[in-house]
Amino acid sequence: MIPPELFNTTVQSAKRARATKEGMFLQELSRDEILERLEAVNRSFTKIAIVTGHPEIWNASVPEATIIPDEDILDLEVGAYDLVIHSIALHHCNDPIGQVVQCGRGLRPDGLFLASCFGGQTLAELRAALSVAETDLRGGLSPRVSPMAEIRELGAVLQRAGLALPVVDSLKIPTSYRDLYHLMRDLRAMGETNVMTARVTNLTAKTLFERAQKIYAEEFSDHNGRLNCTFELVFLSGWAPDASQPKPLKPGSVSKTLQQALKEVKKLPNN
Repeated sequence: MIPPELFNTTVQSAKRARATKEGMFLQELSRDEILERLEAVNRSFTKIAIVTGHPEIWNASVPEATIIPDEDILDLEVGAYDLVIHSIALHHCNDPIGQVVQCGRGLRPDGLFLASCFGGQTLAELRAALSVAETDLRGGLSPRVSPMAEIRELGAVLQRAGLALPVVDSLKIPTSYRDLYHLMRDLRAMGETNVMTARVTNLTAKTLFERAQKIYAEEFSDHNGRLNCTFELVFLSGWAPDASQPKPLKPGSVSKTLQQALKEVKKLPNN
């Protein structure tokens, strides 16, 4: 028996279709970060693919790129690209490792893979407030906020996908909202509300929402009474393996221990 998918892609597409231009501020921030990182790479890219659910974010910035919808099976030609960008979509993939593997297959040797996605600290405050509220009122939890991978788990994805020279880092974006209703409004504008297959599909009870608002305000408000809300963008990069790339030293190939090197440094005369 095939297990159900974690995320409902049909629901995800519908929610993205209702996203607004004003809700794209994190998509735009992610795009700008990726473009800035590309400027630091001493290379010109001639064949680019961008995997995204929001092509309008990229059309003006990289008009020469081929836009690939972020479906479970990516429409990527094998070995065709020297750069593949995966833009804020891995956190809603049913098989993130498979997505990165497919991107790697689309790369030419020594081609670059760059990705961004929401990390595990995203909506941590909302997750905590809803969990406490539902436990208080109902004695149990329902999947109300999508799970998101921690940075170390995303680093492991690069390694398992077979990419060389993997690098992972994150950027935390602190925001604040007047109340929980305004936060949820923004999430809907982003197209980033819950799309889990096992999500609660009936309307959230008013008592639960009010309880969560109270807990959120008590635990996570700033000095102005606004609700603090964290978004974490994780950026991943790796290269398609190639013989020209630097190789890690083999175990035992270092002729000096760290202790020996430190002793020699201590013997050097002071300037």
